[in-house]
Amino acid sequence: MKLKTFFIAGILLAITSTISAQNYKTGIGGRVGFFNGITVKHFLNRENAVEGIVSFRWDGVIITGLYEWQNPLPNARGFDYYVGLGGHIGIFDDYEWDDDDYDGTSTVVGFDLVLGLEYTFPQAPFTIGLDYKPAFNFIGDNHIWADGFALNLRFNIN
Repeated sequence: MKLKTFFIAGILLAITSTISAQNYKTGIGGRVGFFNGITVKHFLNRENAVEGIVSFRWDGVIITGLYEWQNPLPNARGFDYYVGLGGHIGIFDDYEWDDDDYDGTSTVVGFDLVLGLEYTFPQAPFTIGLDYKPAFNFIGDNHIWADGFALNLRFNIN
């Protein structure tokens, strides 16, 4: 019960915070995890951003688009949290799931969620972040990709 109360209080505090959320306009960099790739994040206003990710896995490519809501962590200067949702499409030459021995081209389409934390360095044009991005496929494969943890490092363009 205490954890639930703490979680609700934290969300209410974050929602009512009036501190500026982001310290940059656009960032481009790398994403390292089970799905390695390139990420570009662009802020539409102080709390809303769009992110594009091009990832590589299973001899293929996954293109993901996300809409994110970002806010500062209370009493943690430079740290922001973000949540978002979006979709992906992937094309693979050698997609294997479980023990299937499938050789051929596969296409998947699905939706994504993201929950992350990022830190913007005050004296350097870089942001480092850690996020969890599960993906749910509904075309071409019905599996959930729950291994979407990644470390992001972006160069910020103001």
